[in-house]
Amino acid sequence: MKMGILLLLSLLVSGCAQHQSDLNRPSAWLKPGVRVTLPAPGISPAFQQQQLLTGHAKGKTQSLLVLLSADSQQLSLAGLSSLGIRLFRVTYDKNGIHTQQMMALPEMPPASQVLADVMLSHWPISAWQPQLPRGWTLTDIDDRRELRDPSGKVVTLIRYLQRGELREPISIDQRAFGYQIQIQHLDASS
Repeated sequence: MKMGILLLLSLLVSGCAQHQSDLNRPSAWLKPGVRVTLPAPGISPAFQQQQLLTGHAKGKTQSLLVLLSADSQQLSLAGLSSLGIRLFRVTYDKNGIHTQQMMALPEMPPASQVLADVMLSHWPISAWQPQLPRGWTLTDIDDRRELRDPSGKVVTLIRYLQRGELREPISIDQRAFGYQIQIQHLDASS
C-alpha cells in the first residue's frame, strides 16, 4: 500500500514538473486560434546547416541566407545578408527564446513562429505528438510530412529530399497563414 502511494506521488510530482516545464516553453500558432507549446529545444544527433530560404507570401518573394544549428541543448538560427553580414540571431534553449536583431527587418514574423517551422520540419514526430491539440495529427508519408487539423485538412505540408541517411526539408507550405518557404541547402554536416 505504501509503495503504491509513493509511486502515485512520484507520478504526480513528475507530471507537475513536466507541466511546469511546458509552461516555461514558448508557443506558436498552428493556424489562427490554435496555439501550441514548442517541443523542448534539444535534438540528437546535432546538426549544422547553411540554407538559402526563399519565402513567398501575399504576392511577394524574399530570400534570406541562414545558419541553422541544433544540438541536445539548443536551437540557433542566424540570418545573414547576401554580403554575409549578420542581421539577427534567434536562440532557443532551456531558458526560452533569446533574440538579437542587428538591423531592422521589414515584416519579420515572431521568433517563436520561425522556430516552430524549423522544429516542425526537423524534430521527430514523437517530440511533437504530446504538444499537438486533440485531434491534430503529424504524419510522415514518403517524402513529405503533413500536419492536419481535426477535420483532416492539411495545415502544413513539408517536403523532403533524401540524401543517403539524411532527410532534409526542401519546402514548407503553411496553408493556414498562406506562405511557402523553399529551402536550398548550401552546406550540411551532422
